[in-house]
Amino acid sequence: MAIDRTPVLKRCRQLGIEPSVLGYTTKESKREPKRRRKESEYGQQLREKQKAKFIYGVLEKQFRSYFKRAKAMEGVTGENLLTILESRLDNVVFRLGFARTRKEARQAVTHAHFTVNGRSVDIPSYRVRPGDVIAVAPKAKELLVIKSALVSNERVAVPAWLEVDIEKLQGSVSALPTRDQIDLDINEQLIVELYSK
Repeated sequence: MAIDRTPVLKRCRQLGIEPSVLGYTTKESKREPKRRRKESEYGQQLREKQKAKFIYGVLEKQFRSYFKRAKAMEGVTGENLLTILESRLDNVVFRLGFARTRKEARQAVTHAHFTVNGRSVDIPSYRVRPGDVIAVAPKAKELLVIKSALVSNERVAVPAWLEVDIEKLQGSVSALPTRDQIDLDINEQLIVELYSK
């Protein structure tokens, strides 16, 4: 698998993303981006696609297949795409507060630290559905990583489409998210225009 070794904060600056979107906190003051030439229409579209791919940790081939699936679904293609990305298991684990960052959530899922409806799942791209119950696996309940994530995420609000039970170390999907429930600064229409060329 391809690995992007670019420092996270540097990549965030390049794409104009707040590090907190990925779960990172930074003590440095926000730097003004360098002045650059006026971006072309294609440049803006490409930046939005790169932003979405970077936030969710998805590579081009998988992202393209998500777009094809979103296009085949009923409704607005861009909103469908974000719903598909948002319903990935690694993202849901991050949103529930069981991991501090999306990368940490991805690794925890890969190491089979979570179950979906009682069955162990180690595929980060697994798509959750309404009614699914995501729980910390019995062998992982005492892990320091998960405990520290719960402590650091106490003040972070869980999205309305998810419900979490901290005592039982589990959460459930009440519904798939709508566009207004996804709090990311992504212009999905530009991504649709890019792939429609």
